[in-house]
Amino acid sequence: MPTYEFLNTKTRKLEEHVMSISAYDEFKKQNPHLERYIADAPGFNYSGTGDFSGKKTDNGWKEVLSKISEAHPGSALAEKHGKKSIKELKTREVINKHAKKRKELAADLAKRK
Repeated sequence: MPTYEFLNTKTRKLEEHVMSISAYDEFKKQNPHLERYIADAPGFNYSGTGDFSGKKTDNGWKEVLSKISEAHPGSALAEKHGKKSIKELKTREVINKHAKKRKELAADLAKRK
């Protein structure tokens, strides 16, 4: 049976209730002071051939990820799936180095003020 979270509008506290889907509507009618509370999206567990963990991806999906990575070179997806030349790696290192130095200088200036 699903577990539902509700926000009690009178006490402003979260409550959990376990009930069947068919009992949900009747529960809502009997408890108008409770509002459905959804903290985040449900977690899906998918383990088919297109597994999102990267264990069983086929070549077509890898190609799509590679093309997206090329279009967005600074993204997290590009870090994981993108093809990188030596020049790109060295350029990224220099950019990160200078960004770190800028942060340190900004922090030093903020301390002096």
